[in-house]
Amino acid sequence: MKKKSVIIIGAGIAGLSAGCYAQMNGFCTRIFEMHTRPGGLCTSWHRNGYNINGGVHVLVGCAKPSEFYQVWTELGALQGRRFESYEDYICFEGTDGRSVTLYSDIDKLEEHLLAVAPEDCALITEFINGVRRCLGFNPPILKAPELYGPIEGLRVLLKIIPHLGFFRKWFKVSMREFSTRFQSPLLRELFADIWFPETPVYFFMMSLSMLHQKTSGYPLGGSFEFSKSIERRYRDLGGQCRYESRVSKILVEKKRAVGIKLEDGTEHRADYVISAADGHTTIFKMLEGKFLNKKIRRLYEKYPVFPPLIYISLGLKQTFDLGLGNSTGVYFPVKEPLVIAGEKMTRMGIRIHNFDPSAAPPGKTLVKILIPSNMAYWEPFIRDRRRYQAEKEYILDRVVSMIDQRFPGLADMIEMRDMTTPLTYVRYTGNWQGSHQGWMITSKTGLYHLKNMLPHLKNFFMAGHWVFVGGGVPSAALSGRNVVQFLCKQHKIPFVTTVP
Repeated sequence: MKKKSVIIIGAGIAGLSAGCYAQMNGFCTRIFEMHTRPGGLCTSWHRNGYNINGGVHVLVGCAKPSEFYQVWTELGALQGRRFESYEDYICFEGTDGRSVTLYSDIDKLEEHLLAVAPEDCALITEFINGVRRCLGFNPPILKAPELYGPIEGLRVLLKIIPHLGFFRKWFKVSMREFSTRFQSPLLRELFADIWFPETPVYFFMMSLSMLHQKTSGYPLGGSFEFSKSIERRYRDLGGQCRYESRVSKILVEKKRAVGIKLEDGTEHRADYVISAADGHTTIFKMLEGKFLNKKIRRLYEKYPVFPPLIYISLGLKQTFDLGLGNSTGVYFPVKEPLVIAGEKMTRMGIRIHNFDPSAAPPGKTLVKILIPSNMAYWEPFIRDRRRYQAEKEYILDRVVSMIDQRFPGLADMIEMRDMTTPLTYVRYTGNWQGSHQGWMITSKTGLYHLKNMLPHLKNFFMAGHWVFVGGGVPSAALSGRNVVQFLCKQHKIPFVTTVP
């Protein structure tokens, strides 16, 4: 019997995942990627001997008991790879001159917070107990929820029920709202500024619990090496990757996806098409907005996305640390508010990558700064390269000046400066609005996710962080896995996985 063929658009983590699982289950796949290499947003690059990691900063599932551990081992992403477990999340400096460190160890964190703000004893205890509660919750993710039968669904429900009350309580509370409950000005600042203020407290608790369990960590060597290991797994399974092949259109005949058309005019046919590319581009350009409903349109018109980033990397010609014990990152107030790309900044965060020997040449140091931005500010620069470069240099100068005020002498150590903008993200990945992670989780938007199929279109699936609210690399990998489970169900074959 002839194998069913599948074309996959995009060689990011979602596309590679879909390709791997499709190959494991007997499908013949080809991936078409517009860039010259795999990984999409999960990438890193070299500048003057420095290895700049532009993707995964904390990978969920790099160790057991997280169920993502099984997904990553099936994709060949963990074998032979080491991860750094941070001793603390970050050191947060308040405007009053005091600081608080978010330790990864929950017991140490509780002791520290109580020492910093004894007046908030009850609230700190409630928060830490919430983090501890998350330790016992390992949500079932290995099967697409839509494919559960009645008995399986009941089993999952019974597993989840004990956690529902806790989830509902803390999912409704945003970080901004929670911050107002503290008496301590320092802790009010911390919880208001450390994450996106609209994010539910629940997800901050979950993140701290995973750091405590060491089930999330930084991939040493950078994100591109991580992505390459999955591409290697895909090729070993017999998959084919074609780079520098931008898809302009998804071919549809009688409301059935039958292939793709590339920018060079060539057409490629297959029994199924999976788009792991940008969601907005897929729906409104490749499919010309023909397969929509009110929910999908409202999603792209109303739902907030993670803001695009300005990503600055500085190479220091000597060793350097923050002088903050074991902390590799610090979030500090600037002496005078500054405007960066139209956004007012009162704080700046930096991370020192001394924990990764691949980040800088021996005896040198890589410093990273992430700054939220907005796409509207950068759009006028698209066709004016000279003006664009001048703006980047201006921003770099201002950021370096602010860091040098906090760490005097750092500016004189700089021998390499690198900066990406939202336009960089669009150029290399096509991500809508330059967003680095797709839909943002808020207490109002909830966990709604776009179905991986579009209305009235057969033989077509979507994967990637535009399918899952909250986005991220783990969700991207899971979405690719889920799509293949749907394919297997359609063909009435068991979904199987292997581990290299």
